[in-house]
Amino acid sequence: MLNSILNFIPEIPVAQWTKDAVDWITATFSFLFDPIKEHFGNLMSFVSEDVLMNIPPIIFIIIVALIAFFITGKKFGLAAFSIVGLWFIYNQGYWDHLMNTITLVIMASLLSVIIGVPLGILMAKSKVASTIITPILDFMQTMPAFVYLIPAVAFFGIGMVPGVIASLIFATPPTVRFTNLGIRQVSNELVEAADAFGSTGSQKLFKVELPMARPTIMAGINQTVMLSLSMVVIASMIGAPGLGREVLSALQRSQVGPGFVSGVGIVILAIIIDRMTQNLSKEKEK
Repeated sequence: MLNSILNFIPEIPVAQWTKDAVDWITATFSFLFDPIKEHFGNLMSFVSEDVLMNIPPIIFIIIVALIAFFITGKKFGLAAFSIVGLWFIYNQGYWDHLMNTITLVIMASLLSVIIGVPLGILMAKSKVASTIITPILDFMQTMPAFVYLIPAVAFFGIGMVPGVIASLIFATPPTVRFTNLGIRQVSNELVEAADAFGSTGSQKLFKVELPMARPTIMAGINQTVMLSLSMVVIASMIGAPGLGREVLSALQRSQVGPGFVSGVGIVILAIIIDRMTQNLSKEKEK
């Protein structure tokens, strides 16, 4: 009886509808996807191969150590860790893979911030926008990361471009949410004082609300960067180069040693980036 009730409604062909929709989008907007894949791919290749890989490793390590030294308030801890950690990656022969990983993280994080901050501002300023965007963010954060690879491959093929697109979708929500939260938490007294002095909307936003919300926004950016890095291994499944590909290759071949070294390289990079962005936020608070 119960089964007959459940079977009363025929199976809804959601999977077929989704396939048809993706096929239609791919065919209709190929004029947009193809140039993005070509030009964006060329840009990332330029950053990775022509810029980062042409910097001598010792120079790159020194630059990162100096940045860490000054960001942490002239403390040697993170700078020393950066030197030892990056040297270890170079020593193990994974330097080129590290540069590809950094390129992927930088591109995905920059795009996430460029898209996320304005969306967060829009949510803070408009209840209608907040009502529309919030469930979309919920969907983006609860959807398994692997699922993002399917439309990314369908629209952009394989390689670093779909990896960045999948990372972008996965990593953008924290920046949007924290920007919205930071602006909403700005003291009403400060906003009223700005209004009393005759500030325009843009003046109030850029001179009062964003500066006061900066620590919260930076916390969101920190989470976005870390989520972008967490997608490195997953993006390698669709051809994105870097340390993640080495982890995936080692897993497929049951090579414990190379997989462990690649994983340690990702952890080292994650610690350096995380500590830098955290201290950058603290620096801005002072």
